[in-house]
Amino acid sequence: MTDTITEFDSILEALHQAIEKSDSAAAIRTLQQADHDQTAKLIDRLSVEDRQALFGLLTPEQGAEVLERVYYFQGADIIEELSAQVAAPFVAELDSDDRADLMNELDQADSEAILEELDEDLAHETRRFMAYPDGTAGAIMYSEFVSFQADMTVEEILNDIQTNRKKYIEFGVQYAYVLGREHQLLGVLPVRNLLFASRSQQASEIMIPKPTTVHADDTIEQLEDIFEEHNYLGLPVINKDGCLIGIIDRESTTEALQEAATEDLLKFQGLMGKEELRSMPLKVRSGRRLSWLSINVVLNLISASVIAMHQDTLEAVIALAVFLPIISDMSGCSGNQAVAVSMRELSLELISPKEFRRVFFKESSVGLINGACLGLLIGSLAWLWKGNAMLGLVVGTALALNTTVAVCVGGLVPLALKACRQDPALASGPILTTVTDMCGFMLILGLASLCLPYLV
Repeated sequence: MTDTITEFDSILEALHQAIEKSDSAAAIRTLQQADHDQTAKLIDRLSVEDRQALFGLLTPEQGAEVLERVYYFQGADIIEELSAQVAAPFVAELDSDDRADLMNELDQADSEAILEELDEDLAHETRRFMAYPDGTAGAIMYSEFVSFQADMTVEEILNDIQTNRKKYIEFGVQYAYVLGREHQLLGVLPVRNLLFASRSQQASEIMIPKPTTVHADDTIEQLEDIFEEHNYLGLPVINKDGCLIGIIDRESTTEALQEAATEDLLKFQGLMGKEELRSMPLKVRSGRRLSWLSINVVLNLISASVIAMHQDTLEAVIALAVFLPIISDMSGCSGNQAVAVSMRELSLELISPKEFRRVFFKESSVGLINGACLGLLIGSLAWLWKGNAMLGLVVGTALALNTTVAVCVGGLVPLALKACRQDPALASGPILTTVTDMCGFMLILGLASLCLPYLV
């Protein structure tokens, strides 16, 4: 571990020195020493001024390579720190999918300013790719692929590959695609078929016809199912007319699923907006967190009001204070499990936002069983601790009922939010927490008030 830290520190120091001396050759050599993970960490450790100076030393090709080696939200921060005129050449050198992802991370004013600086055709393609919704094939496809007309001979194809080898080698070619006159996809041409075919044969004779295809609005979950079922390295994306518009690969699909899971986790933890790094300005980081915490203050005041309403009961039976957080936390955990299942089924389109009744019956049965088990356990512990059977009954009943409520609410809230076109990942957690706290406190303190003569 020490050697790794020392190696990184030496690279970072060398990069600082290269930037300070405006030595572009030294900066490039230093960046080439770093692997992909170290490049992201290096950029994270540089100040805004140093990042601007670094990109002032790089050519558009070199800058684009750095942008492709860092996380997309880091790349967006770098581009936003540059003027549109300076940033545009770097953006133009990115692959189509990386370019669209990066532009979508920028503020609208910044992205439009950069698009105005791009070549007209490139700007049009970028806008088209930016328009595809997150979580779809269109959002992760790229337009850099090799295609040939169906009537081209093998000799013509090989000559074309030789002529454009520098361009094609950047594409990571696994397949070539055979197209008709109207750009419609006719087949896939594996490299093996091309190598062993007669030079006089046409592409249509050696291609694999009618390949598996996807559409731009297919979800990444649907793509993952296809990749799991078949050993494909990539899939062609076609439009409604059957024309080839892009390619997706297995790696990009897996990364998109991981990014979606990470984004949901950040939302669930209350981090608003884009991803947060500690290298970001203090004001930005504080504002993103406070926007969520301020909402939680209101929700917690609602829960606290329930306790205030039963202050006399709590003063009479102080042991109840020990079980308030237990009931709240255990019920909340049960509810979060139901939230996770609903969100997963919604993402896989196994349920629709209208299936309230089905989800309610499924979750209520689980809640009743788990609530009874947990209530019996905690109620028994309360009885053994204080030697009061009524205390155990109150605590156990409150936990059992609140667990059932939490599981039902946890299962239904994501559906309700989805039906209202809201993000379930962002709001399910706080809604569930408020409900479980209020119901838990009300149940235990309400039951204790009814049974107060037997508790004191």
